[in-house]
Amino acid sequence: MTKINTLSVPPTDAEVEAWWAVQTAAHATDAAALPAVPAPSRVEATGRLRVPPLRGRLRHWAAADGEGQAALLLFTERGNTHTAFLDELTVRPDARRRGVGTALWQRVRGELLEQGRTSVATVADLGGPGQAFAESLGFENVLPMAWYVRELGQDGPPRVPATPGYELHVWPGLVPDAWVTAAAVAHGAMEDAPSGDSDEAFQPWTAERVHSAQRLVMDRGGEITMVAAVTSDGEIAAYTVLVRPEPAGPRALQYDTVVVPAHRGHGLGRAVKLRMEAYAAEHCPGLRRIGTTVADENTAMLAVNDSLGYRRERGAGLFQLKL
Repeated sequence: MTKINTLSVPPTDAEVEAWWAVQTAAHATDAAALPAVPAPSRVEATGRLRVPPLRGRLRHWAAADGEGQAALLLFTERGNTHTAFLDELTVRPDARRRGVGTALWQRVRGELLEQGRTSVATVADLGGPGQAFAESLGFENVLPMAWYVRELGQDGPPRVPATPGYELHVWPGLVPDAWVTAAAVAHGAMEDAPSGDSDEAFQPWTAERVHSAQRLVMDRGGEITMVAAVTSDGEIAAYTVLVRPEPAGPRALQYDTVVVPAHRGHGLGRAVKLRMEAYAAEHCPGLRRIGTTVADENTAMLAVNDSLGYRRERGAGLFQLKL
């Protein structure tokens, strides 16, 4: 029977190295079925292991002899203590179909039940081993989505459109104190974003939460930049966020792109995205592409991305299991 060990808090250098080795071995094999999935980032993997999350407690387990690993986020925020997120469950290719994944899952499931959780969710790429394993356990895809990528530099310098009545600001790192409360209010517009049948409840944003989320990216070794369209009254009407989990790498992530309802219909979504590309062209010479996820039902953002030249890279889904 596979022995499952709990990682140290924080993990030792040897545990981090073993964790990274499993990720890279799995990616090398799974690339045959999912060639579009980018290689794992060592900086990001280390940061996620060693820097605690904001929204709950992360538990890490590893199978004996480095055969596999699992990470579970137990939400502690009010309204979400009934659910959790399976951040990772990976088995080394040469250890698959030997019960390692099942043993890891049983450890995860035991923790969920012990903590009184009634559901758990995870994100998996469609057509890969993650989807197959999740569905074998009874997980269901409650929010179909896809990854989209934008190749930078192919169309020449980005042309940022005029935004009459709005000024575009770029904030690398922390949003300035003078704007952080407005940023929290604008974040609240995400509440109407598609969430499918997810059990996870939307959490209100505060100035403190905005800064804490940005610090977390940086504490884990990454870089974060926000571009915002602001009004003369000091309101943030729209914004987008660029994150580079591995600053030296060629790929970045676009987190939220939000237009506040009262300011929709003015092209601000396109404007902040293009201003972000212009910033990246000037300040991130090694950056080659931006990846982002969009729910299949989010037709407005799909249209914006299509107009900017984003292409669908691979399907994915938010899979959920009721316990």
